[in-house]
Amino acid sequence: MRLALAQLNFTVGAFEGNFERMRSAIARAREADADLVVFSEMAATGYPPRDLLTHAGFIRANLALVERVAALTDERLGAIVGFVDPNPSSEGKGLFNAAAVCHDGRVIARRYKSLLPTYDVFDEDRYFEPAREVAPVAFKGIRLGITICEDVWNAKEFWPSRLYHRDPVDEVVKAGADLLINISSSPFSLGKPALRREMVRQEAKKHQRYFFYLNQVGANDELVFDGHSLGFDPRGEVVLRARDFAEDFLLYDVPVGTTAAASEPTVGAMAGVSGSRVEEAYRALVLGLRDYVHKCGFHDVVVGLSGGIDSALTAALAAEALGPEHVLGVSMPARYSSEGSRRDAEALAHNLGIRYRQVPIDEIFGAYLAALAPVFEGYAQDVTEENIQARVRGAVLMALANKFGSLLLSTGNKSELAVGYCTLYGDMAGGLAVISDVPKTLVYEIARFINRERTLIPVSTLTKPPSAELRPDQTDQDTLPPYDILDRVLEAYVEKNLDVEAICAMGLDPAVVQKIVTMIDRAEYKRRQAAPGLKITSKAFGVGRRYPIAADYRAVMRARAPQPGE
Repeated sequence: MRLALAQLNFTVGAFEGNFERMRSAIARAREADADLVVFSEMAATGYPPRDLLTHAGFIRANLALVERVAALTDERLGAIVGFVDPNPSSEGKGLFNAAAVCHDGRVIARRYKSLLPTYDVFDEDRYFEPAREVAPVAFKGIRLGITICEDVWNAKEFWPSRLYHRDPVDEVVKAGADLLINISSSPFSLGKPALRREMVRQEAKKHQRYFFYLNQVGANDELVFDGHSLGFDPRGEVVLRARDFAEDFLLYDVPVGTTAAASEPTVGAMAGVSGSRVEEAYRALVLGLRDYVHKCGFHDVVVGLSGGIDSALTAALAAEALGPEHVLGVSMPARYSSEGSRRDAEALAHNLGIRYRQVPIDEIFGAYLAALAPVFEGYAQDVTEENIQARVRGAVLMALANKFGSLLLSTGNKSELAVGYCTLYGDMAGGLAVISDVPKTLVYEIARFINRERTLIPVSTLTKPPSAELRPDQTDQDTLPPYDILDRVLEAYVEKNLDVEAICAMGLDPAVVQKIVTMIDRAEYKRRQAAPGLKITSKAFGVGRRYPIAADYRAVMRARAPQPGE
């Protein structure tokens, strides 16, 4: 059987556009004499549709799309399409996360997702009823074992601790499946592609079946999907690997009537993927930025250029994602801005080929100070005056974005957002926080990756001490611990959920750990008001990390664990 994997970029709710992508792939599969073309999880709706699933019209449109796709199939060519199916029962949730098997102009079978994730960014139990049982689908003499995304993430041989009591892949094999297919919308995070490859490889080898894993590619809101679809033979050898962070279309001839491995792929070739963790991060951010801007209806973006590393990285990513002609870099010098930073901002714009404007703000800042002087009389200058500068810049950038119909990109990194080293309604202003899930140490790594062939980000931007330049001779380390230490604590506390005692056991100064954790906890109210950001780590600030603001948990979270005998 000739199998086609259509790794496509779907947009949530764009039913006509999603259908056209599938129609084109079906035509391509027919030209290649394929027997079955496979599309990703919830391809009909785009993933994740979230509370759009509560609207009856949205569900009807998704069902109509599946019928249109089914009508494109014939006796020769079938299709598997991810969609949302109503639950006819009066009990349980009203929907199923489903796969439709289409053949000869109609839907011949439906299969439902068994395992519904509710951790991190997932909330599928909010909408869906789980499948109670699984069974193969007979298609052209082959029994297809179709599972959906999370269904493959619970094998007891792979996971030391499991979230669910069932293993749907094991169940469908025991029910007689000859060929295993998993359709997914699995969001990217650093390290996840390698984990996913090994997980699917072990399933193919364990069950001695061909196993094809088809993943969505593209970005919707904060989630980036890397694609990187896979095919393994019964020995666990990879036979297909799609590109990451790009659409792809792959073919493979699966031997019929046997679980034996073919000697080599008969159609198609192995595709290359990112070669390093840093390259993965870079490509994820470029794709996420491009899709967010375009899917939200924008063409151009505005970026404030301080001469620092964060704004430089954001501008470089925007130039790559959108084209330099669609990026406006704006320098806004004031009395504390160094001449070096001004030069670096202009040099960056020149190197990238983006449009560049300078809007001095010192006069505006001075007007604020004069207007507030009677009210502030008797009070010494402090962070208030520093924040006024940041808020003036935010207002200027928003004005430019409004005037030109552009999207403003905020430039703060994860380390700053974690500890609140950012200004509400100032540098946090914007429609997308591009690097808000990129720790400062990784910011430098990605910047060096961008400069691997030629210098785009000025060398002085990479080497000078980072500074907000809101007061004389200011550097970030006046307020914050060194970034290498801050990022170690951040990863341990936010991504790994370690308590203070466990973090200190990593050889870190307890006083520094306490300070960082306290700052992280206190900054929750700022993060709740931040622009949406692209997720690239295992735990980003946003929908996947839900902490209360008005709460008194912090003393308990930072308390020393009781010792034996106490």
